[in-house]
Amino acid sequence: MDQRQQTGRRLEDIAASFLTGKGYQIIERNWRCPVGELDLIVQNHGTLVFVEVRTRSGLRFGLAEESITPAKQARLIELAQTYLQEKALAGQQWRIDVVAVQLGRGLPQINHIENAVGW
Repeated sequence: MDQRQQTGRRLEDIAASFLTGKGYQIIERNWRCPVGELDLIVQNHGTLVFVEVRTRSGLRFGLAEESITPAKQARLIELAQTYLQEKALAGQQWRIDVVAVQLGRGLPQINHIENAVGW
């Protein structure tokens, strides 16, 4: 695992810990298919939540949550639908959230955006 992957894993650990602290249950991490990868799949009050973890170490390129382009949104929707189809969860209530981790001095700042990607 290279440095970038290690950093990504650490930040996903931070996001997972944050969500479990809010009562979410982790279902899967780094689920992959030919379309791409879902960072975290969690459940909260019967709703399946697909979580995209985004990170920035400074503000030069904007906030972490601002890095979700329309193309990325479309891919996340396609990934979520692929997961639901593969797992035979046709009637399952679901949404896509973003956990944005802003790094800097001190502790990481975490912004959890529910229903961040509309479908």
